[in-house]
Amino acid sequence: MPVLARRLADLGTENAFKVNDDIQVCLDRGMDVIRFNIGAPDFRSAPHLNRVAVAELEAGNSGYCDAAGLPSFREAIARHVSATRGIEVEPDRVVVTPGAKPPIGYTFQTYVDRGDEVIYPSPGFPIYESWATFVGARPVPLHLSEERGFAFTADDLGALLSERTRLIILCSPSNPTGGVLSAEDLAGIAEVVRERCHPDVRIYSDEIYEHILFDGAEHHSIASQPGMAERTVIASGHSKGFAMTGWRLGWAVLPTSEEAEVFKQLNINIMSCVPPFLQEGGRAAYEDPATADVVAHMVGEFERRRDFIVPALNAIEGLRCELPKGAFYVFPNVSGICDRLGVFEAHEKMPAESRARTTPSGMLQMFLLYRYGVATMDRASFCRIGSEGQHFLRISIANGMEDIERGVARIERAAADPDGFREFVETERLWD
Repeated sequence: MPVLARRLADLGTENAFKVNDDIQVCLDRGMDVIRFNIGAPDFRSAPHLNRVAVAELEAGNSGYCDAAGLPSFREAIARHVSATRGIEVEPDRVVVTPGAKPPIGYTFQTYVDRGDEVIYPSPGFPIYESWATFVGARPVPLHLSEERGFAFTADDLGALLSERTRLIILCSPSNPTGGVLSAEDLAGIAEVVRERCHPDVRIYSDEIYEHILFDGAEHHSIASQPGMAERTVIASGHSKGFAMTGWRLGWAVLPTSEEAEVFKQLNINIMSCVPPFLQEGGRAAYEDPATADVVAHMVGEFERRRDFIVPALNAIEGLRCELPKGAFYVFPNVSGICDRLGVFEAHEKMPAESRARTTPSGMLQMFLLYRYGVATMDRASFCRIGSEGQHFLRISIANGMEDIERGVARIERAAADPDGFREFVETERLWD
């Protein structure tokens, strides 16, 4: 009898955290590492929100509370979603969770049976694919192309639908690409869903980057389209747009109060409730007028960094980078650099077992880290199934401009160092 349950073999991970082990190795060697790997704003939660949480904690608001979330916080979320999506949302359809990750797992556990098909964007947040395989569903990646700005059309989605489709995942603005679905895109997608899908098929709309859009763009949700609110789980939270990652405040709006009750029961079974003093700070994020200026400043800084790094990366021989429309990542194509450095050849020469443990962009990722102190994420870290032949890195611009400038300069030097790459592969032997 094995110690560990067999189903754990089907559980994936998020490499943005896993690569921290490699970063620590480099730090232990005395290296200076620029961390482009993690998707966390380099800003801190606003003082006016911190004060609310501290006051609540000092007042003794630190006990158990409603497993679905404080009624006052759920009311604030409902008002926010109603106003920004143009739909009517009642507080009894809102469930508060510790961050925006739990609604992903809750959705799979609530709606998806073994053998059902789940359509999700690829490249996309890796936990989508992780949960699909863990619950025994059939993963159906919707591959996003660089040529179309990492968006997709209704026809692209329609080609993947079948009688076994049970869940469709959308994410806009997107991690890792920064792609954004327009209102027109969503209208076409909604039409296909209405025409081709059973009413019980659910859309999971990951809108965690809803506040981070560039060039004056506005956020659009599939739930705003006719007939979609009753099919859609809207998920968002405070980590990205309010720079409150460590607060672990997320939420989901369910199509019905009955479905919200299921999410509440999952909360009870897993973690009881989100601390009430944190929820009061989260409520203030929606209700205090001071929040808008704080968010606007942060987004403006992200846009300024984007406007620097994209041309700078495109100036590097062998690298091509699209201009993202939202979130705080850039997702350059590194095929040319892999060719210049001999990465493809080195990968092909590996023994089969070693070759299966990495990809060309994964090898480049480790070379940049171990030899140049730049931590990035490779394409396979963002949904691996069917990603062969796609060579990208995700670079987080949630870093100060000085680090971004230094990081780009290091990438430029690395891109012209084939001898260094050859020595790295021969001496580190990370994939043996």
